[in-house]
Amino acid sequence: MVILSIGERRDMSGEAKSRSNINIPGVQEDLLKELLATGKPVVVLINAGRPLVFDYTADNAPAVLYTWWLGSEAGNAIADVLFGDYNPSAKLAMTFPRSVGQIPIYHSYFNTGRPATDDANHNYNSSYNDLSIFPKYPFGYGLSYTSFGYSNLQLNKKKMKRNEQIEATVTITNTGKYDGEEVVQLYLRDKVGSIVRPVKELKDFKKIALKAGESKTISFVIGKEKLSFYNQQLQWGAEPGDFELMVGASSADIRLKDSFELLQ
Repeated sequence: MVILSIGERRDMSGEAKSRSNINIPGVQEDLLKELLATGKPVVVLINAGRPLVFDYTADNAPAVLYTWWLGSEAGNAIADVLFGDYNPSAKLAMTFPRSVGQIPIYHSYFNTGRPATDDANHNYNSSYNDLSIFPKYPFGYGLSYTSFGYSNLQLNKKKMKRNEQIEATVTITNTGKYDGEEVVQLYLRDKVGSIVRPVKELKDFKKIALKAGESKTISFVIGKEKLSFYNQQLQWGAEPGDFELMVGASSADIRLKDSFELLQ
């Protein structure tokens, strides 16, 4: 098999190193095309200090490991993942676009008057005529050598006062064949506010280790602070109303939903 290391040079990232084109530099993806033509399995390592656009690699390489720019132990860490001595569990802390034309792109965007929900219809809604509305890799995304199931989302109450808290519990099961770790993510949406509120915001996350076949129940506590924002008077506070609660493996992979109300 082939292990192909591509990406940016070390001096392409850092202070005063902005790039107008964030595609994989040069002819590196052309090299990947030739290697894939040999019929050998190819694992691609991408070294970079920022999200890059690498649509051909993402769509055609059997496996991609985004290594960023690591330190002196990078080689050992990468080898542990490639040989299965460590089961990767990282999640993306930013959104990866399909094209520079999608930038800025992020999970906590404001809704529009005509939001697009899929790529089937591009007419008269907030979408692209020549591109998917979805990012290449969403915020919070990350693969593992195992798989995880989400079930039994429960809230201890559906209404809360400002001085109270709501506890949300969810059961996570390792449904694959290998031990692994999962980063469980909690998102909230304030459905109506005095100013426009995002469609979802990451409010909490927990990383848990599960053996193959094992299940664990974890809890998130939602208080006034998680529901607060700065209003038009730049005052920090929570406004009464309905909230949507979402639990998932990424911002685009929401597994379970529920709702609750903050009272006056």
